[in-house]
Formats: sequence, structure tokens, C-alpha cells
Amino acid sequence: MYRIIYKSRSVKPLDWDIVKSIMSESEKRNEACGVTGVLLASRTHFLQTLEGKFEDVNAVFRRIARDDRHEELNLIGFSVVDARLFGGWGMRGIGAFDFNLNIEAELKHKYGEEEGGIRFPLEEWQALAMINDIKMIRELPDWKK
Repeated sequence: MYRIIYKSRSVKPLDWDIVKSIMSESEKRNEACGVTGVLLASRTHFLQTLEGKFEDVNAVFRRIARDDRHEELNLIGFSVVDARLFGGWGMRGIGAFDFNLNIEAELKHKYGEEEGGIRFPLEEWQALAMINDIKMIRELPDWKK
């Protein structure tokens, strides 16, 4: 089992409709090959974690790298892992700009700000810590709604 984490910059400001569109396109494709994970989006950046077999994760990442909706792609981590962190999530999309103000302020305080939004970390352990903090939020928006 492998896990890849990357951060990239959106070529245009992100909103919930863009995140939903990305999730709609990728959910079935990733599910078919057994890739799971989470996509976080601020107004300006993406942070994504993908998990699965090497060949599948690598193929999905190559497709993502060619996507012209983002640039400045930074590989944060590529690791062999014992188990999935997101096995129950399939592929989850979360817009960090749609959290309530208290949660957004807490994440900005803990992880910093970038262009007015939450700063997504460039270190693997911090990225996983942020995702874990977000997973603990009980009322995350469902990208399908």
C-alpha cells in the first residue's frame, strides 16, 4: 500500500462548485482502481492524499500532474504504508473555505495563512496532522450536496 501527498496552486480562485466538479470526475475513476483519499481546497490551493496500490496511485498522480486546472505541483510525500487512513472515505472533497468561521480561524492559527486562506503544509507529517484535525470535525460538508 502506498500513499502520496501533494500540494498545488489553482490557476483560478476555487469555490465549492469547482471542488464538486473535480470530485464528480474523479470519484468513479478512483473507486474503480481502488484509490482512496481526500482532496482539500482553499481559495487558491489544493492538498491531496491518495492511497492504494503503487501502480494505481502512480497512474492517478500522473493524470493529476497533467491537469491544467493547477500549477506549481509540489510532492510532499510518497510512502509505503501499512494501512489506509481514508479507507472509509473513498475520495472525499473538502473546501476549506466553507468551514464555519471558528474552525477556519482555528486552522489558520495552527497552520498559518496563505493568501487569506488556510496554509497547506509542505511537510508530510504536518499535512497528515491537518487532515486528521479536519477528519475530527463532525459536520464536514458533503461534496455531493
